[in-house]
Amino acid sequence: MILIRIEWSVTGFYSYSNRKNMKNLKISLNTLLVFALILLIDSCAVNPVTGKKQIMLMSEAQEIQLGAQYDPQVIATFGEYKNENLRNFLQQKGTEMGVISHRPKLEYHVKILDSPVVNAFAVPGGYIYFTRGILALLNNEAELIGILGHEMGHITARHSASQQSKQQLGQLLLIGGMIASEKFASYAEYAMQGMQLLFLKFSRDNEREADQLGVEYSSKVGYDAHKMADFFEVLNKMNMAESQGGVPTFLSTHPDPGDRYNSVHRQAKAWQDTLKLASYKVNGDSYLRMIDGIVYGEDPRQGYVEGNVFYHPDLRFRFTFPAGWQLENLPTQVNMGPKDGKALMIFTFAQGSTPEEAATNTIKQLGLDLQQSKQATVNGMPALATICRQVQQDQTTGQQQAIGVLSYYISYSGQVYVFHGVSAEADFAGYLNTFESAMNTFATLTDPAKLNIKPKRIQVRRAPRAGTLASAFSSYGVPQSQMTELAFLNNMELTDQLPAGKLIKIIGE
Repeated sequence: MILIRIEWSVTGFYSYSNRKNMKNLKISLNTLLVFALILLIDSCAVNPVTGKKQIMLMSEAQEIQLGAQYDPQVIATFGEYKNENLRNFLQQKGTEMGVISHRPKLEYHVKILDSPVVNAFAVPGGYIYFTRGILALLNNEAELIGILGHEMGHITARHSASQQSKQQLGQLLLIGGMIASEKFASYAEYAMQGMQLLFLKFSRDNEREADQLGVEYSSKVGYDAHKMADFFEVLNKMNMAESQGGVPTFLSTHPDPGDRYNSVHRQAKAWQDTLKLASYKVNGDSYLRMIDGIVYGEDPRQGYVEGNVFYHPDLRFRFTFPAGWQLENLPTQVNMGPKDGKALMIFTFAQGSTPEEAATNTIKQLGLDLQQSKQATVNGMPALATICRQVQQDQTTGQQQAIGVLSYYISYSGQVYVFHGVSAEADFAGYLNTFESAMNTFATLTDPAKLNIKPKRIQVRRAPRAGTLASAFSSYGVPQSQMTELAFLNNMELTDQLPAGKLIKIIGE
């Protein structure tokens, strides 16, 4: 948990109790459909890669503006990993590759996200992101540049901008259906979510095109694109759903178009036969030196759980959450709740220099109706407790329902922190003691063992002598139970023979 901001917004769908207006609504729907067809005709643009016309509801200037708006949201969600040497290398290669791409005038921004998830992605307007998780899994510059080229291909071919245009058009028609049918309106949320599935085929086509462009771009800047295929094979070996706890990973955000491994190898050979460069770079050792020391896995310095206690070493606090509740530690906030979903606790920063100022700002921002307020002390820290009410409109029934919110604003170390405990008003009294008991456990973290905990990091070492990968691991004291994971991290088998001095990755602190 790094910083805060929360917003509760409730948008109700149209409700219609008077059927005599349906005729006018159907006329409006027909007008909307005609408008959509006009958009189809007037919103065609030439794809910079294929040279063909495609539906595009945003200009390049709008696409760049959209990327600039997305970027701070992405950074706030994941956090930015600070490694200047690696970041500068990525930015340099992104700029170099951009010049030979199909959109050479576009400014590219390449950033590293502080997430253990294995992923890389691009957003419209030239923004490309690598997680530290995927950087730890790569083993040479050629793999890195291949993935960079792949993500740049999504941008140059305007895949993400095109997908957004299609979703805008699809949602426009979907909203028209909602206007014409009260029954359909009750399923609108699910229909909106399913809209992306309608374009999954195009996403698979986009992946093939991005692979082709990744091979082209990485080959043109002098790297061996065969290594890009090798890395895709590594990704295919991963059990993404289980290993990442359902968090989106490269394969879940980049649908596999099938036979990717062989296709990329064929395309790499074709480009190398065409370019006829004297050699193509792999640069394994230089890449491994760049990632030496990169954080591997979850970073406990940003918060971790033991039992039902949440510790934050960097911010020096701790608190206990209810037994049996699940906890989600995000860069923006900490979410806690029971499995039945009937209640929610949120912990984050509040905007204000005092608990009173923070409460005033939050109540206004969230549109809450203040019911009670009292001064409090939490483990010697000044605090303000409030109980608020908010009336919401149910998105499916159109009926109004009320929720209760208990908030504790706590001043600690020059910052105001806030807990929000939320449930339906009918259940609120039953959860009130649970909320308040947890909020009153907020305390200064003083245990040296908790304060001094260190994250695991990639450590690059040389094989001390010729032999197997397993023997090299043994020489560095790697437990047998970790050897299979580390072999995968190096994209090797434990029985592979290594020359003396070969660089390998192990895990340490």
